Amino acid sequence: MEMKMMQSRFKRICVFCGSSLGKKSGYQEAAIELGEELVSKDIDLVYGGGSIGLMGLISQAVHDGGRHVLGVIPKTLMPKELTGETVGEVKEVRDMHSRKAEMAKHSDAFIALPGGYGTLEELLEVIAWAQLGIHDKPVGLLNVDGYYDSLLLFIDMAVGEGFISPDARHIIVSAPTAKELVKKMEEYVPLHERVASKLCWEKEQLGNSPLCDISR
Repeated sequence: MEMKMMQSRFKRICVFCGSSLGKKSGYQEAAIELGEELVSKDIDLVYGGGSIGLMGLISQAVHDGGRHVLGVIPKTLMPKELTGETVGEVKEVRDMHSRKAEMAKHSDAFIALPGGYGTLEELLEVIAWAQLGIHDKPVGLLNVDGYYDSLLLFIDMAVGEGFISPDARHIIVSAPTAKELVKKMEEYVPLHERVASKLCWEKEQLGNSPLCDISR
């Protein structure tokens, strides 16, 4: 009889990924494999909502596996002809900025699958939040078939040129497979305890923004 896997330190992981499938079948397979890996570790999914592209594949895999799926989607993208039908729970927010903050609030860690501008923007923002001490949650990069090699090379160059500190480079955890990535994220230890300050400039600008709660 197979022994039950040790429970994960994560209850919910936020996944950023493309609203397209990509040209390689490996991207699609990776999305499904990540979903199955989350299910195997009893981890719920937080994502941007909808059923198109890689977003649809991972959400369906997690939902089919019996785990909770939370799709956070701006009001303007709610029509099904734009993003398809979200499985699981749907939380409507007012705009894209609120969407990112709400997703972060409900997540214990972040993973980026292959994607385009939106995925990169979401990924880099949570990395910047970690650098500033807003949260100390692991940020993972699922580098499928070397998709993010160029990005990682750029970041290493930025470290070499003095624009990113070596400590900040440590924020990004990357691996080519879902199983390896989740394992490395489980073992991740922040280098600094700067999160005590819990920066929250949003409170002054937007009132009680969900961004103020993402460190919880």
